Order: sequence, then C-alpha cells, then structure tokens
Amino acid sequence: MLLELTIKDFAIIDSLHLRLHRLFNVFTGETGAGKSIIIDAVNTLLGGKIGAEYVRAGCERATVEGVFSIDALPAISDEWTPVEDDEGAAYGGSTNGASTVYEAFDQAEASHLQRLQVDAASADARIALAALLREYDITPEDGQLILSRDIFRSSGRTVARINGRALSQQVLQQVASWLVDIHGQSEHMSLLRPDQHVNFLDRYAELLPLRAELGTKVTEWRNARKTLQSLQQTERDQSRRAEFLRFEIDEIERAELRPGEIEELEEERKVLSNAEHLREHCELVYGAIKGADVGGDDYKPAMDQLRIAQRSLGELARLDKSLQEYADNLAEAIYQLEDVAASISSYESDIEDDPRRLSEIEERLDQIARLKRKYGATIEEILERAAEDQAELDTITNRDEIIAKLQGQDSEYRREIGRIAQELSARRREAAQRLSVAMEEQLNDLNMRRARFSVEIEQVPDEQGVPASVNGQLEQNYACDLTGIDRVQFLIAPNPGEPFKPLTKIASGGETSRLMLALKTILTSADATPTLIFDEIDAGISGQSGQIVGAKLWMLTQNHQVICVTHLPQIAAFADTHYNVSKQIFDDRTITIVNELRPEQRVREIAHIMGGNVTEFSMKSAEEILARAYLWKERFQVRSLSPGR
Repeated sequence: MLLELTIKDFAIIDSLHLRLHRLFNVFTGETGAGKSIIIDAVNTLLGGKIGAEYVRAGCERATVEGVFSIDALPAISDEWTPVEDDEGAAYGGSTNGASTVYEAFDQAEASHLQRLQVDAASADARIALAALLREYDITPEDGQLILSRDIFRSSGRTVARINGRALSQQVLQQVASWLVDIHGQSEHMSLLRPDQHVNFLDRYAELLPLRAELGTKVTEWRNARKTLQSLQQTERDQSRRAEFLRFEIDEIERAELRPGEIEELEEERKVLSNAEHLREHCELVYGAIKGADVGGDDYKPAMDQLRIAQRSLGELARLDKSLQEYADNLAEAIYQLEDVAASISSYESDIEDDPRRLSEIEERLDQIARLKRKYGATIEEILERAAEDQAELDTITNRDEIIAKLQGQDSEYRREIGRIAQELSARRREAAQRLSVAMEEQLNDLNMRRARFSVEIEQVPDEQGVPASVNGQLEQNYACDLTGIDRVQFLIAPNPGEPFKPLTKIASGGETSRLMLALKTILTSADATPTLIFDEIDAGISGQSGQIVGAKLWMLTQNHQVICVTHLPQIAAFADTHYNVSKQIFDDRTITIVNELRPEQRVREIAHIMGGNVTEFSMKSAEEILARAYLWKERFQVRSLSPGR
C-alpha cells in the first residue's frame, strides 16, 4: 500500500508530505484547491505521461516520491453473519430491488467462497511482482519500495527511480501497475483495457489454475512448432546448410587445436628468435661465476673469491664456534652457485639456431589466427563452434525422423490444448452470465438503474489453431494463445435503447468511475492491486446514491487501501482518514495545503461541502451524516466478527 507521498514544486504544490493510512482515505476541498493535482502527481509517479508545464513556476525541477509497503498484499476478513438492529431489521444475506442504503450494502457482500479467492489473487500478485523485481535486479528495503520521478523544465525530460536506482519509464510503469490502480484517468484504468478482461473473468470464475495448465502446454507447443518449422525448410536449403557445416567442422578438426597451445607456441618462438642473445648472456653468467674470459687480467671470478672467503670463515669458526653457522651458510651458497653455473652451461649447450622450427611456429600461429577470425576469439570458442555445428548437422542428418516425431507431437499438443481451451471457454460463458447479472445489480445501486452489462466472448477461426467445439457448435480450429481460444471484452449499454459498447467508448467520467466501482466491488477477490484511487466518482450522484457509493468504497478496504477525491458529503462521511485540501497565497504565490482533519474538524468540513456557508443547521446535518456512516461501519464490523463465521 501507499504509505507516504512527497510532492515538491509540482504545479501549485510547493512542498507536500502526506502520510496515508491503511483503509479509506478521502480528500475534499474547494474546486481548484489542488485535489486533482495530487492525483496527477500519483499518476506521474506511476509512469504516466507528464510535461514540463507541471514544474512549478520559477522552479527548474519537480519531484514526486512514494513509499510503498509490499510486505503483505490485501488480506480478507472473515465472512460476517446477519445481525438484527433494535428495530429488527436484518443486515446480511442478499435482497433484490434494494430500496434502502443498508439493503444495497447487503447486496454488495460476496459469498465466503468467493472472498477466499483474495488469498489466491494476492499470492499471484506477490509472485508476479517478485519475478518482475528479480528481472530488473530491484531489492526491496525493509519490505518497502520507494518510487520517485523528477521532471525537468528546461529539457522536459523525466528521470524515474526505484529505491534510488535510475530505471526506464517502462520499468517504472510495470512495477507500479502491481501497486496502484487509478480510476478516473485513462492511463491506469486496468478494467478499461480489453486485454485485461479475460484475466478478471478467469479470476472471478476461479479458472486461473486451469489456465496456467493451458499456458504451459501452449508454451511447449510453440517451442515444438518453432523447431518443426525450422526443420521444414526446403531440402535444397538444408543440403547447402549441411555442406557448409561439414566444411566448418572439417576445417576445425584438421587444425587439431589444443587449449593452451597458443601460449606454448609464443613462448617457444620467443626462445628461438633470441638464440644468440641467450647464448651471449649464458656465457657472461658462467664466466662471472667460474672465471671464463669475461674481464681483464685483474678480473677474479666469483667462485675464487668465495673460496678465499670460505677458508677465512672456516678459520674464524675454528676459533669461535658461534661463527660456524655462517660458515655453513657460505658453504651452501657456494654449492648452489656451482649448481647454477652447471645448469647455465647445460642450457647454453642446448641452444640451437632452428630457422625451420621457427617458421613452423609462425605458420601454426597464422593458421590459428585465421580460425579465430572465423570462428571465435579463443581456441576454446573455436572448439565450441565445432561442437555446435556438429549438433546442428546431426539434426539435419536425422531431419526426416525428427520431423515425423514433431508432427506427431504437434497433433497431440493441439488435441490436448483444444480440450483444455474448450473447457475454459464453457466455464467462462457460464461465469460471464453470472457476472453480467451481478454488474447490473451493482449499477442499479449506483444510480445507473437502466444500464445493461454484457461479457462478449468470441473466437477467431484459424486452420493452424487448435480443435474445439464452442457452445455446442461443430468442432473447428481456433487461434489460441496463453489464455486460450477466447477473446473476452466487457460491454456496457448505459442508457435504454443504446447498443452495447466497449468500456473504452464510454465518455462520461462519472459513469466510468461508477462502473469501475461496481466492477471492483464484484471483482474485489480477483484484483490484488493493493491501492485503489478513485477520482471524480461522484459526478451525477445524488445524496442517497452517495451513501451507497461511500459504503461500497469503504467495503473495498476489506481487501485494499482506498484513496478517493470527492465533493459529496455522504461519501466523505465514510472516510477512516479525512484530508482537507485548500490553497493559500504566500508571498504572492499560490500554494496547496493539505491537513488531516480531527473529528471536530470533520463535522465542519462536511457541513461546508454540503452548502458552502457553515450554519447551525448544516453542522447538525453533518453530524447526522457522519453518525449514519459510523453506525453502518460499526454494524458491518460486528457482522464480520460474529462467531461461527
């Protein structure tokens, strides 16, 4: 969930630090105070498009930073049981044609079995997010991710970071998509992306395990088909390729390369190229030790000088035993020097001028250099190239046998995938009918009483696809991907007489937000996004409907952190944490101020947004609205804690 939000020099916000809470966070305030700018800032943080115009006037850079907890994704509460109030009215179960806010609340409750899906959805989200973080080498710190984004005025460029590490905007978007879902702005309306509809439907219908089984089979099938298609090239191409591979293998094998051979040859070449120089210095070394003609008449070799020193030191040791150790050390040194002289003499006698061998070495090194230019930077890489060529040649040689085997596997894969896809499709159609009914009930509560909702499920015929019988029709081949053969899309007809349209065709922001709320209420178990943000959700909603919307938003907090910008007092009354957004003039500059309200301040704020001027009547009405919301939440919590459920 979103723990902290820091905004600096963004639009009319000079510096703002918010600490958000686990449940229902509501922002209210005058139009133009900056409520939507806060949502814009969050959208920027999630990788949304942003321009230099959002940098506060007179500043070079704007910064948005969010601290997210990823220790635990939403967990569910126990199912609640019906409890009667003092007047005997039942709260719980399900009723049709709800006429009161409390009956509508009851209709929004999911079954215990459905709600248990939240654990599975959360687990899926944890696994997916963990895999994404590993892919980009992002390590959470103390169970938190810190997302930030800088916007620069002069260049218009942005810099995205996660835990201080600069990453691309695309990576930021991918990570953020698992953390926050914004409703009211197109970039993050996951329920308005047709490619996501099949995911929601499958989670709603508890089909994810079966779909995972299908996905594994489809991946295996694709890999096998890729190999088969490669082998099914024309025979002429395969023949030419085989001939080329044999040439490469033969050229490498005839060279009889050995690992380490280059180093050995270069060392031997260095000796042969410097034979005369080596002999000259061997003679100097031997002469200096043993006394060959290396100096003038007065020159005395080292060995003669050491013998004189040895005799004198021996006489000293005879007179003083403490010097015997030095005499022994000198004797050992003379012995070692004799050995060095003998070894140098033997080495010199073995030095030969061998132009033929030197030429052979040069030719061999040239041969290896040519092979390196063609096949690899080292002998090891050249030998590995030969092994790869041999493996490919074996595949081509056994082509007919392998093709026959893969063709048999292809048929088996298609039949098995078709069987699973057909089962998936049937169960999706059944779930789609239930989802449509549930959606229309929810939309009725949200003052869209005549709206109709439908789930469109279509298939694309494809001769190269998988065989399946759809909806009792004759079996035929359909295109199939990791989700199956179905192309799923949610459709809506907001008003009577209108045809069904894709959700993306809905123009009204208020309708869109209410539709999102309805879907979220039903699919709360299918959506593991920890934080949900609703903007402009109260457009066109009356007071009575506002109470229902507020209750539904609060109920989402059983599985999510919810953040909402609203102008309706009935929605604001359900807040667990209430923030007031205002603007002030400071040093001739407009700045946005956000205050977390205390209980007594909430009453005044609710009264203010009811009618502008705060009067004794509006204060009393505000208290009543807050009391009704508080009473409902208390009753809801009692139900959820009832024994035996």
